[in-house]
Amino acid sequence: RMVAAVLAGLSLLSLLTCGYLAWGSRRGGAGEAPANLLGEEPAAGGPRSQPHIIFILADDQGFRDVGYHGSEIRTPTLDRLAAEGVKLENYYVQPMCTPSRSQLITGKYQIHTGLQHSIIRPTQPNCLPLDNVTLPQKLKEVGYSTHMVGKWHLGFYRRECMPTQRGFDSFFGSLLGSGDYYTHFKCDSPGICGYDLYENDNAAWDHDNGIYSTQMYTQKVQQILASHNPRKPIFLYIAYQAVHSPLQAPGRYFEHYRSINNINRRRYAAMLACLDEAINNVTLALRKYGYYENSIIIYSSDNGGQPMAGGSNWPLRGSKGTYWEGGIRAVGFVHSPLLKNKGSVCKELVHITDWFPTLITLAEGQIDEDIQLDGYDVWETISEGRRSPRVDILHNIDPIYTKAKNGSWAAGYGIWNTAIQSAIRVNHWKLLTGNPGYSDWVPPQAFSNAGPNRWHNERVSWSAGKTVWLFNITADPYERVDLSARHPEVVKQLLRRLSQFNKTAVPVRYPPKDPRSNPKLNGGVWGPWFKEDEKKKKSDKSKGANKQKKVKSRKKGN
Repeated sequence: RMVAAVLAGLSLLSLLTCGYLAWGSRRGGAGEAPANLLGEEPAAGGPRSQPHIIFILADDQGFRDVGYHGSEIRTPTLDRLAAEGVKLENYYVQPMCTPSRSQLITGKYQIHTGLQHSIIRPTQPNCLPLDNVTLPQKLKEVGYSTHMVGKWHLGFYRRECMPTQRGFDSFFGSLLGSGDYYTHFKCDSPGICGYDLYENDNAAWDHDNGIYSTQMYTQKVQQILASHNPRKPIFLYIAYQAVHSPLQAPGRYFEHYRSINNINRRRYAAMLACLDEAINNVTLALRKYGYYENSIIIYSSDNGGQPMAGGSNWPLRGSKGTYWEGGIRAVGFVHSPLLKNKGSVCKELVHITDWFPTLITLAEGQIDEDIQLDGYDVWETISEGRRSPRVDILHNIDPIYTKAKNGSWAAGYGIWNTAIQSAIRVNHWKLLTGNPGYSDWVPPQAFSNAGPNRWHNERVSWSAGKTVWLFNITADPYERVDLSARHPEVVKQLLRRLSQFNKTAVPVRYPPKDPRSNPKLNGGVWGPWFKEDEKKKKSDKSKGANKQKKVKSRKKGN
């Protein structure tokens, strides 16, 4: 009897350590698949050298908006995955959607793709330049099956710009930067509205069942994992729409947040709770279908949060769309059984461009010598705790954004025109020029009232005409003490570095809107409108007409 009791106790202990209880609630929700009760992997062959890569990109999640950064919003899945993996606490992205996504997929700074300014608008004939090799293309070269679910936002004005033409075997999601979570409609301006849900290259009308996008995308991920052979490597890029505006969420996710008076913060909290549950269900599916033990899960936000839309970056300064830390320092972590230093924190410098070379190397791929990357392989930095090969980050140089009226070459010591919006990090130092954007600190108290209350915000006043800032980010991560006047030599060094980067920049791609982009001309759907063949036909017709005119004029002359 004693032996039986001991064995029963060991069995219970084994059950607990297998992680079944640790993987969260099993009730239905954001696309949940049935869990393997013991958390065990189905037999799927021996060890595989090429890992499964699952990259999860959240949209507009603020730096504070995760449980382990002190948020009042509950994120048990993210907290658990990060705690068991490696938290990236010196991790940078770009301040807006398109720039971060372009740098992830190419490993290049914006100045090297022509996307330095703003985002790609729905009506612009613009996309990620076709001469750039993408991450999924490189992974396909070494045998990966590549799938994208979620938000693209890298342009679609011609068919060649679509995700399935840029390396993905399949695509299910939206092409634009935002839209209704249930109807998938988006208006870019009054009267310019259309449907934006795609499966591969066609509008996904059959999937339009009024399902909340976070749940719908999770269900699609589960279908992909269920149908793929786990013995073959897969790259799964899951770019959730959440928690970008419009602020929408299913009713039951509001349960824990009725006490939040600020309606935007309350809705945002419900959206993030749904996203956290969805990621739990993705992880359960990885276990159920035999991927987990040979997988690498990377989680990242694409930029900082937007306080006016419920997001919080406290205690960082600024918000989405700015080059203050609140716009570019992101929530990020890596979770994988393949990590050597699990349960650790990485404080080394990591940038979103680094995923391109890191993941290609892990996949046993080759990086062509003629591809001049701005990213570094940081796997040993993350997995083993080694020093990062990265010592600087060009946050951006935007030659179009010159709203700093008092900027000048004189203010930049004759090295740089400080009217230009730019930002650079070199070791501990960060330099900003031009107009860096909204610069308040927005503490949690700002969300205590029914509407946004800027009286709670902390501001710093600077002398009129200021266009240069210098901070020691290691000592002052909240950017409270400007050191530009105290260290002019450091300012000059960083301005020279900006100038060196600028010499390698390609021209900005930011064309005016094209009226042919109107969804009314495309069956009510946002989609490719530019047809190369039509342009050629028109040019051929005009050439033919010119020839006929010349012949007639010759006959008249004769």
